[in-house]
Amino acid sequence: MEVSSDNERLYFGKMGYGCQHYRRRCKIRAPCCNEVFSCRHCHNEAASMLSNPFDRHELVRQDVKQVICSVCDMEQPVAKLCSNCGVNMGEYFCEICKFFDDDTEKGQFHCHDCGICRVGGQENFFHCKKCGSCYSIALRDNHLCVENSMRHHCPICYEYLFDSLKDTTVMKCGHTMHYECYHEMINRDKYCCPICSKSVIDMSRTWKRIDEEIEETVMPEDYRYRKVWILCNDCNDTTEVYFHIIGHKCNQCKSYNTRTIAPPVIPQ
Repeated sequence: MEVSSDNERLYFGKMGYGCQHYRRRCKIRAPCCNEVFSCRHCHNEAASMLSNPFDRHELVRQDVKQVICSVCDMEQPVAKLCSNCGVNMGEYFCEICKFFDDDTEKGQFHCHDCGICRVGGQENFFHCKKCGSCYSIALRDNHLCVENSMRHHCPICYEYLFDSLKDTTVMKCGHTMHYECYHEMINRDKYCCPICSKSVIDMSRTWKRIDEEIEETVMPEDYRYRKVWILCNDCNDTTEVYFHIIGHKCNQCKSYNTRTIAPPVIPQ
């Protein structure tokens, strides 16, 4: 394959082989449909476009048994070196994940607890047993554990997080989502976790501003002494407070991230 531009040289691997996802000198035969693809992501993208929804499926990386050398076209069992021409099919090779990639600057490593290859350098990550995934070492003893927190779909874009190619972030509540989806949510003035509704950033300044607004906004006589039961999304405390049109403050943690669970009650 002739590489025609500097951009393509960055895009493809040594000798000009690879795809938009990886630089490598081999293709894989998908065991699920017996078709040949450059990588599992190429397979999954093609399978997701099939007209019959019952035919759509994803390739299980560990199930790959055969690869085709891109240099000599020899089909063979998965191995780092081609058994026919001897070419190295990928500078990084994982026999477990059947994964090849020339771009070793990604810092690929196989996490045996996750069961898949990760990127970013093994020295920069640790595996949280309870959360069931690799996290940045900055989060060691510095995050709220949620069991299998990465084994779900991003609550914003619905892509499965555990093996997503996109960066993820862990919120204060311990739930996870794509990093870019998180910032898109914040930019739209949404400050609660889409999963558990807890505040994801420090809201103390906002709560103080609401205090001031409530102090300046006197309720009509008919509503001034009515009470309402609320549930705090931040601390899960249930309490009875005075009804106010602007908001209801949790008596326990002083948060306004609350919801009404019983209608206003007129005192007898």
